[in-house]
Amino acid sequence: MGAIQHLHDGRTVKFQVNRDVFSEAVSFAVKLLPQRTTLPILSGVLIQANDDGLVLSSFDYEVSSRTEIKADVEEPGTVLVSGRLLAEIAGRLPNAPVKVSTEESRISVTCGSASFTLLSMPVEEYPSIPEIGEQTGLVPAEEFASAVSQVAVAASRDDVTPVITGVQLEVRDNNVSLVATDRYRVAIREIEWDGGGVAGEGVDALTALVPARTLQEVGKTFGHSGNLSIAITSRDDRELIAFSADRKTVTSLLIKGNFPPVRRLFPETVDNYAVMNTAELIEATRRVALVLEREAALRYTFTADGLTLEAIGSEQAQASESIDAILTGDETVVSLKPQFLLDGLQAVPSEFVRISFTKTENPNKPGPVLITSQTSREQAGADSYRYLLQPNLLLR
Repeated sequence: MGAIQHLHDGRTVKFQVNRDVFSEAVSFAVKLLPQRTTLPILSGVLIQANDDGLVLSSFDYEVSSRTEIKADVEEPGTVLVSGRLLAEIAGRLPNAPVKVSTEESRISVTCGSASFTLLSMPVEEYPSIPEIGEQTGLVPAEEFASAVSQVAVAASRDDVTPVITGVQLEVRDNNVSLVATDRYRVAIREIEWDGGGVAGEGVDALTALVPARTLQEVGKTFGHSGNLSIAITSRDDRELIAFSADRKTVTSLLIKGNFPPVRRLFPETVDNYAVMNTAELIEATRRVALVLEREAALRYTFTADGLTLEAIGSEQAQASESIDAILTGDETVVSLKPQFLLDGLQAVPSEFVRISFTKTENPNKPGPVLITSQTSREQAGADSYRYLLQPNLLLR
């Protein structure tokens, strides 16, 4: 990783910039940096001032952020300064233009009557920001953000198995699927993808395994950006994904390894299912779960009369509640962890929800339950979100 290219000789930089624009750009640049970094220099934000304005960027070898903003630049140059401190300062400056200038190894930030002096960091020791290849495809940013929020919750938080801490993006023809699992549940959502014919018919699916935490930030950052450009690049044995919109770019290294083949766990059709009001089921689950010990499951009994929820886990307290449910097929009892169920229910975008019961070869052992949206009591939802949850087999 050589030093930054195109550096101006002098370290002198002088510019003036709108406070809100500057504050937003600095906070975007540092948002993905880890709280603690092994190399202090990686906690810096790089500010490159040129005739067109400023480029602010950060990079810690895993993720990078880059944004361009307008500014009045008197002296072009490049400086590196502690990112979090600059973000905190910029966020609290009075409502006036921000003036930044350098003198030797110090950076002066003045705004109205407030002034700060910060130590600059050695630019020449900073790694090169990754270069991005050709655009692979475009997705509607708002849909992508909602898909990420629906799916990322099912990714594992246990770093022992890195491959399931990611969300797998799978591009096929004109759609992209987001898939996540932590072995207890699987979430999948499909959205439109405009690949300009890159992954056409008969081409193997293009896949990218992105750390879930990074993807969640990308979803929040670009949620209102119109179209989001995605580029998947292979460089020097390291695979990268880049997300760009509104003169902002985030890149992330992809997780290496094979994502488990979880799609085959989803049944083609299920004849046994119940339909309930989504909000009612969420509220009842939260109430009955109040008496549960941690990690315990709730028992859900589906009959022709409706659904009964029971918490029978502890000796100190029990609870039960019944709500309306329309059952198709056999009466069924399953035990589910309330938080895992709630994660799926909260991602369902419809007034009603369908819980389908899959079969296993053992008639006494229930298969995973499949949660999908339901447009009305009678009609299945048309959206492409599916959440498969393994029941707890101890409580029946």
